[in-house]
Amino acid sequence: MCGIAGYFSYRNKIDVSIIRQMAASIAHRGPDAEQFYSNEHTAFAHRRLSIIDLSAAANQPMFSQDGRWAIMFNGEIYNYHEIASELHVPLHTHSDTEVMLEAFSQWGLDAVNKLNGMFVIALYDQLDEALYLLRDRLGVKPLFYFKKGNEIFFGSEIKALTAIGFVNRELTINRNAISYYLQLGYIPEPETIWNEIKKLPAGCILKITKDSFDFNCYWKPEDKITSAVITDEKDAKQKLNELLESAVQYRMISDVPFGIFLSGGIDSSLITALAQKNNSTPVKTFSIGFNEHKYNEAQHAATVADYLGTDHHEFKVTYNDAIQLCEESMDLFDEPFADSSAIPTMLVSKLARQQVKMVLGGDGGDELFMGYGMYRWAERLNHPLVKIFHKPIAAIFSVMNDRYKRAATLFDYDSSVSIQQHIFSQEQYFFSNLETKSLLNENYSETELEIPASTARKLSVAETQALFDLKYYLKDDLLVKVDRATMRYGLECRSPFLDYRVVEFAFNVSQQLKMKNGELKILPRVLLKDYLPEELFNRPKQGFALPIKLWLQKELKYLIDDYLSEETIRKHAVVDYTAVADLKKRFFLGNQFLYNRLWNLIVLHRWLRKNDIR
Repeated sequence: MCGIAGYFSYRNKIDVSIIRQMAASIAHRGPDAEQFYSNEHTAFAHRRLSIIDLSAAANQPMFSQDGRWAIMFNGEIYNYHEIASELHVPLHTHSDTEVMLEAFSQWGLDAVNKLNGMFVIALYDQLDEALYLLRDRLGVKPLFYFKKGNEIFFGSEIKALTAIGFVNRELTINRNAISYYLQLGYIPEPETIWNEIKKLPAGCILKITKDSFDFNCYWKPEDKITSAVITDEKDAKQKLNELLESAVQYRMISDVPFGIFLSGGIDSSLITALAQKNNSTPVKTFSIGFNEHKYNEAQHAATVADYLGTDHHEFKVTYNDAIQLCEESMDLFDEPFADSSAIPTMLVSKLARQQVKMVLGGDGGDELFMGYGMYRWAERLNHPLVKIFHKPIAAIFSVMNDRYKRAATLFDYDSSVSIQQHIFSQEQYFFSNLETKSLLNENYSETELEIPASTARKLSVAETQALFDLKYYLKDDLLVKVDRATMRYGLECRSPFLDYRVVEFAFNVSQQLKMKNGELKILPRVLLKDYLPEELFNRPKQGFALPIKLWLQKELKYLIDDYLSEETIRKHAVVDYTAVADLKKRFFLGNQFLYNRLWNLIVLHRWLRKNDIR
């Protein structure tokens, strides 16, 4: 695990001090070692967090034994022992980096299909003078790039690019990204808040030569959907157990101490049970709790940990803890990012890092096995009568109590935008497409995220919503949050549910084994019963969020007063102040469901102020 930064050009040789600046900006991602490489056309900078083979021999950049290839990467390759057994060269380290490098040397770019892991790879062919940038299938690890003419700069975080003075001078704000952000709370790939900086798409390879700049996608989730589905619960449970246990065993391979983020929910409890089953000593587990009972899952995590016999550690989050990280968390992402659960994720990462350098997490289970209320809403809004009368229903609900007012926004959808995008925005309490149009000061083009028009089998509306969440929400929100929050403290997080074998299996499990009669995440529940008594996990989903709607009325009200003041709103002139003033008024009069819209605008205007956008 690490941070990478680099440069490639056929015209100009870069000043090495620039690459050093880029590396310094992401030093937190790799506190254990720093190393550089440069030649006439390219320069690499690597900051290392040592997890596998802690020796200096495993530092990067690394060079193939035939002298042709240079590599650096951010991530882990879990099946590197199996790949090593297929190589025809003696290896000089015990690192996954060397195995991967020699695999590319032996098999070419097709080697990427053999990799089971999370990764962003920079691979330089010194013979053909070509640079390849590769990103893992699910987009667990990030890469950003800035291209001008035939020059390209790239790095693990946007700050690696904005550390360069002349890049900063080129940047212009991406207005359409703001439209996405207001609706989603994040900016989806390949967009960023800057027009000139892009995200390398997941599952893709970017090849750069003096004459080309070509993308090739080697893996797409929709391509893994088959015409037939698994319908037998017993077979499905057995297969899920085998795949998840294998995924957990792979991710326990480490030369440093590791632990597990345990919330007490289904996904993290299942990962913990499988890890403890395959470990000879108690695994370390980490959780956090809140003083506000409604948001507190710590007691559930403690009960699960006690039953499984883990070495459990709990951290209670107070207002003072959160406030210290509140504004820092907004800066962590280098662009507007409204997922406030980044704050507790940072706190539990800081706690865990005091004892371990690597953790396992439960990300992906909800998207793969339908764990969100969004999937129920997808079916409700697809009812023929609701399709006809959704506007009148919205009008009636809008004059009822807070719960119905919130539901009214789900029925009040704009047919010009995808229903998946609308459902997501309203389940997350953000702005709908209709609200966004009226809120923004300027004319913005429609921003709609694409879902494949056809797949090997026709997906249900719930399956389509789940595919949307996997392609966008998981990758561009949840995984971004975990990556930045953990790497802020030099901590690696591995997600067994995101083993591509588990993902491809889950795509082709019958919906009836995921969601039926309103019950969510059926198959993981059935499997977890083999490891835990049902009463320890059979309860409503709480999620991993702060009590923001309470704090914004009291302790964090200063954020509204400052960043959503008339002076601030009019200065940056992105949104209409009249609409913001009405939103604030309604919130303080009791419409608490509006809290995330306010948080969204606070984060946006803090970013606008910090970057002096007028």
